[in-house]
Amino acid sequence: MEDKIAIIGLGYVGLPLAVEFAKKYQVIGFDINVQRVEDLRLANDKTLEVNKTDLNKVLSDSNTKGLFLTNEAKEIESANIFIVTVPTPVDKNHKPILTPLIESSITVGKVLKKGDIVIYESTVYPGVTEDECVPILEKNSGLKFNKDFYCGYSPERINPGDKNRTITKIKKVTSGSTPEIGERVNQLYASIITAGTHLAPSIKVAEAAKVIENAQRDINIAFVNELAKIFNKLEIDTHAVLEAAGTKWNFLPFKPGLVGGHCIGVDPYYLAQKAQEVGYHPEILLAGRRLNDSMGEYVATQVLKLMVKNDIDVKNAKVLMLGITFKENCPDIRNSKAVDVYNTLKSFNMQVDVFDSWASVKEVKEKLNIDLILKTENQKYDAIIHTVSHKQFIDLKLDTLKNTKCVVYDVKGTLNIKDVDARL
Repeated sequence: MEDKIAIIGLGYVGLPLAVEFAKKYQVIGFDINVQRVEDLRLANDKTLEVNKTDLNKVLSDSNTKGLFLTNEAKEIESANIFIVTVPTPVDKNHKPILTPLIESSITVGKVLKKGDIVIYESTVYPGVTEDECVPILEKNSGLKFNKDFYCGYSPERINPGDKNRTITKIKKVTSGSTPEIGERVNQLYASIITAGTHLAPSIKVAEAAKVIENAQRDINIAFVNELAKIFNKLEIDTHAVLEAAGTKWNFLPFKPGLVGGHCIGVDPYYLAQKAQEVGYHPEILLAGRRLNDSMGEYVATQVLKLMVKNDIDVKNAKVLMLGITFKENCPDIRNSKAVDVYNTLKSFNMQVDVFDSWASVKEVKEKLNIDLILKTENQKYDAIIHTVSHKQFIDLKLDTLKNTKCVVYDVKGTLNIKDVDARL
């Protein structure tokens, strides 16, 4: 029997995966967001991960391959492989929110049949698949794990906005609940991932591998963010220091910045949660998180000091923020730390305009309560903050936007140093 795949969740992770599988298999793309499904049926992907041409190519009713989209759970019943790609965020206290994963497991459990395989891609702490999801699948299906149905775990490695390292060009970690299922899951992904696969010895190993990928990056960025704070007090250019140190062959090329998004700013909390459950208090993990979470307020404070130093009246000052998404050339605003810069500036009664042609005006208003400006022409500002390195900002004529005493602060360190007054 030919495999028929159901992808549960059609966001930044699920949609690109569904499109790649649909080039070789029959794929059912399921999402509870009715508007999302309607948009995708018209080949419109607001995440910009899949272009209209590629999406149209796989939107097919072929009996051998293609992508069928639905928000009706009953329509995924004909699949024999279910891949869950829903988000796993944290709450305001940084506790993991497993609700989307639990609800997806209930949905899949209700249509699960003997011989089916459920593969999870959502980032979790070690043990979630087998300890949290499997019991839900068993309860809702009436089937027995590793007898009637099986599971796998293959952590997502999508890099939003990256058009070079696309899904097929990033090596994929795979795993299964039995050695045989591990091999089958590995072969399934190997059929579309040109970069190759790595079969982990267990689901827990694969889960742990994913969560430490982003935790490692988070800690490294926290280190250079701390360096930036130290060098700022010493009146030394951090980027110049990193450039000099980078001439050594084994120096890691990390840069200071705002750490947001759905992975790096979230995943360490998942590992920390599990560590605390087994009686260990993670020090480095949480220290890195605290430092990185403080950077938005730090940037705003540095801008404030720069304005005072240049005799700019802070109260009612007009400030332009260039960028609100969590990273460059990407519309994703999830967990964006640029918001912290905005909120801190507003607390000093400044008038803050935010310009970001990548972000959705509607989504930014609904989720962040920020009104984006649609253009910067004919505006003059007392301070300009380059928060996100969108490619459009490279050629922006900053001089035309400056008041007499305007200061420019470059968070990303990518603008011409001659055009800025300070950088992180």
